[in-house]
Amino acid sequence: MADSGMVRAAQALSDAGFDVVRFNFAYRERGSKRPDPMPELKAQVAAVASRAREELKPRKLIIGGRSMGGRAASMLAADGFECDGLLLLAYPLHPAGKPEKLRDAHLPQIRVPVLCFNGTRDELCRRDLMEKALEGLSWQMHWLEGAGHSFRVRDLKEIAAVSRDWLHAKAARLPARGD
Repeated sequence: MADSGMVRAAQALSDAGFDVVRFNFAYRERGSKRPDPMPELKAQVAAVASRAREELKPRKLIIGGRSMGGRAASMLAADGFECDGLLLLAYPLHPAGKPEKLRDAHLPQIRVPVLCFNGTRDELCRRDLMEKALEGLSWQMHWLEGAGHSFRVRDLKEIAAVSRDWLHAKAARLPARGD
């Protein structure tokens, strides 16, 4: 949550018109480097999103995250968690050096608009494999030229601009929960 890259990304998204809620997964709070199992990560995303919905009462709830956090949010949305969209940063399509182990089985079950950013040099998301995984899906994929998995400071202005355009163009048409 306090990672300087996450803080800058949250500020860029805030500048683009998003109200951003950041949090640490429980394993980080415990000081562990080993992530909790995915069901626990998804439950943590759901709890934070539900609390944000309850306390902040947003018109639209867009969930997401960076890397594993985005993967957990995308799996939660695929399970039918009530949200209005997904915003993903550095989606980890496969483990580093293991492009044959795709993490894409749940992607076709996502029924909300998605904006996803990945770098063209992301070692966890080969562009050709992501484009193949997204065939037939209505994701908006944005590639950051030359960026790796961690992006760079200059990429944040691009992320903010594309996110702002997506928010205004897509979010206005996002169905309200219950519609």
